[in-house]
Amino acid sequence: MFAKRAVMNKQVIWMGAFLVLMMSAFVGTAQDSTVLRDAAPDPNAASLVEVADGFTRPIYLTHAGDDSARLFVVEQGGKIWILDQDTRLDQPFLDISDQISQEAVNVQGYTERGLLGLAFHPQYAENGLFFVNYTDDNAGTTIVARYNVSTDDANRADPSSAVEIMRVEQPFPNHNGGHMAFGADGYLYISFGDGGSGGDPFDNGQDLTTLLGSIARIDIDVPDGEGYAVPADNPFVGRADASPEIWVYGVRNVWRFSFDAATGDLYAADVGQNAWEEVNFIPAGQGGVNLGWNVYEGTHPFSGAAGSADMVMPIAEYSHTLGISVTGGYVYRGDAIPDWQGAYLYGDFGSGIMWSAYRDSAGEWADTLLLDTGHSISSFGEDQAGELYLVDYSGSVYRFGPVSNS
Repeated sequence: MFAKRAVMNKQVIWMGAFLVLMMSAFVGTAQDSTVLRDAAPDPNAASLVEVADGFTRPIYLTHAGDDSARLFVVEQGGKIWILDQDTRLDQPFLDISDQISQEAVNVQGYTERGLLGLAFHPQYAENGLFFVNYTDDNAGTTIVARYNVSTDDANRADPSSAVEIMRVEQPFPNHNGGHMAFGADGYLYISFGDGGSGGDPFDNGQDLTTLLGSIARIDIDVPDGEGYAVPADNPFVGRADASPEIWVYGVRNVWRFSFDAATGDLYAADVGQNAWEEVNFIPAGQGGVNLGWNVYEGTHPFSGAAGSADMVMPIAEYSHTLGISVTGGYVYRGDAIPDWQGAYLYGDFGSGIMWSAYRDSAGEWADTLLLDTGHSISSFGEDQAGELYLVDYSGSVYRFGPVSNS
């Protein structure tokens, strides 16, 4: 989850912002899928309004794609709550607090374990299927499980419907990744951290035989009892020296990634080790990408090993004078804030600063400071209309909207 916690001095952060904020050249292909912008998004074009509070360590918000306008808020301690018309329902949609790592339930100090991810099937309105990602109460093993909504209550999941579809052992308690999302191809993408400790001691990021240090891509539309299948066009299918589920590798701890709803491009924000936080761009349909960890931290040599020619550098990075743990966001595709259209928005958990990344009119990546939210940004979220939300780890959910003229 969040690799480091610290108290940030905001004055130092903002003084350093104009000195240290950096972006790197994109190494790769596909220059035509993102929206070109003539200028950075205007921070004064949007307002941030609290829509709900009272959550305990919320770490994600999403929708079910079922035209209900409901939002689902994930708590690290094992509960998923529904917001309906900005009001939290009295009972959780799902409570698996008895199954996850108990330090995440009992708040016994900081932990990166717990309930970490939620993804609704693209046909959820028809089949009622959704998926969760959590670390279990046995050894902190990552579990990906499928559930069904209750047959007689659309606001409650059926706890007895759980089917485990994937299990990955974790050698250390940190760097579990945990995010999941469906791509436009209908496959489920899952982030796995490098296994934890510090510096990737087992070199999992560059080891294709393990799912640790990767983003996997699997097909979950399989007959009952089969769990999942590996898509035939995954980049490492047929290789004896690689896990066929891997779509992207060379990652440290991608806490949040997202797909551009308009283009299908993948944006992956990778939490750094000691000095640099990074955002990576993977064009739609391009698998097999090596994002460089632990040879590089951002664009900076880390392990001392020689980098390979296929490593793709991040489109943006920032130093720890500006933040300590990057939280990936979304390419904004809503209607409420026209000026932000086409920009990728992300932030930092420790400092609360938000940035935007976008291609300028020349087709080059640009990265600019957007605003200081003052919040512990554990996640961003989207509703079905593409409007943007901010999840504060302290317990509140906020929505970005137009600035009122009143």
